[in-house]
Amino acid sequence: MSSRREFLGSIASAAALPLAAQASWNASWHEIARELASTRHDSPLHAAADEDFWSRVQQAFTVDRNIINLNNGGVSPSPQVVQEAQKRHLDFSNSTPSSTALWQILEPRKESVRERLARQWGVDKEEIAITRNASESLQICQLGFDLARGDEVITTTQDYPRMITTFKQRERREGIVLKQVKLPIPAEDQDGIVRIFQQAITSKTRLLLISHVINITGQILPVKAIVAMARQRNIPVIVDGAHAFAHLDYKLSDLGCDYYGVSLHKWLHAPHGTGLLYVRRDKIKGLWPMMAADAKQADDIRKFEEIGTHPAAGFLAIAEALTFYEAIGPARKEARLRYLRDLWARRLLSHPSGRVRLHTSLDPESSCGIGTVQINGIDSAALIQFLGMRRILVTNIKHDEFEGMRITPSVYTTIDEIERFCEAVEEALDKGVPAVGSK
Repeated sequence: MSSRREFLGSIASAAALPLAAQASWNASWHEIARELASTRHDSPLHAAADEDFWSRVQQAFTVDRNIINLNNGGVSPSPQVVQEAQKRHLDFSNSTPSSTALWQILEPRKESVRERLARQWGVDKEEIAITRNASESLQICQLGFDLARGDEVITTTQDYPRMITTFKQRERREGIVLKQVKLPIPAEDQDGIVRIFQQAITSKTRLLLISHVINITGQILPVKAIVAMARQRNIPVIVDGAHAFAHLDYKLSDLGCDYYGVSLHKWLHAPHGTGLLYVRRDKIKGLWPMMAADAKQADDIRKFEEIGTHPAAGFLAIAEALTFYEAIGPARKEARLRYLRDLWARRLLSHPSGRVRLHTSLDPESSCGIGTVQINGIDSAALIQFLGMRRILVTNIKHDEFEGMRITPSVYTTIDEIERFCEAVEEALDKGVPAVGSK
């Protein structure tokens, strides 16, 4: 009779069989990745306009080109190689005794994903938890701090609604105080942004929540400076990096922050339902996990991953998304996203009507690939419906302080698609659009 070790060995060998079969299917996509990685450019700005280079990137995706998707900030499609890796792992989970596949074979492989994420963003692998999205990552932090009645938490009026809701629930339940500061729209004075947070701090302030990139405008905040200012006052800062991670070229280690949460299914193009939480090593012990963990895990980053049975496939396929991202190159990707944003933004701003209002700065220090635009005299919801009839998808932004359309191209977006979007908006400017609900 085979020993347990021999049995598990045979299962692990079986897991390798689909890998071999998949290799030929993925060969073309890995060829693209190698070609991208070997391409040299004089500068990221030169790379941004190299359409031959980006046409190879575009071929890695399986998107329906009958639709122009300019809503990649919500959730992005994955390249085919990522989709196939996820399917391969999922197929294995269902072809082998699932308890063995999930817990004894696939789950340990997650450690290599953790190590690669940490290496790419310049931190210790023991500071990276793999989660399901930015909301989970950030709520671990928001709910993991001990706060007493009357303690103040500071964020902005522009932060992500789910994160504001989380603190408002603690406000109702525990009597903490949530303070929301207003930022200029757009904001180009980086020192001024720091002062706004600094002036809001009182002797009762215990925690700050800030966005690295604000989701509704694309505004980049000076995270490093805000964290440094708050640290001088012994106030921890939770950073929402959902729209910065794999969008901007930076290292987590450069920011100096203690807590950072992201979704990997946005700009990294990882499988839907994957995220990351960074907690600086000396801060892990003092942060409670959202779901219970054993006391012996007190200073283990994995305590934040105690969510019960879950599929391993998506987490493991993050590895392919990382490979794809590294092949493109962080600096080239940031430059391309800003290049695409500038193409549509500058063209619309040049419209002779003068009715185009951009809620996003074009200063490279203040923004990148995300832009929010409003057309004076045209209801944004009606314009979005007008674009939808032309199979162009954008995001409706309705905020107490402004409204407009958020435009988020991605690396698979073509120049032709940007031009068709601009032509549709220009048609609306010249001829008007029907009211919402009319035919």
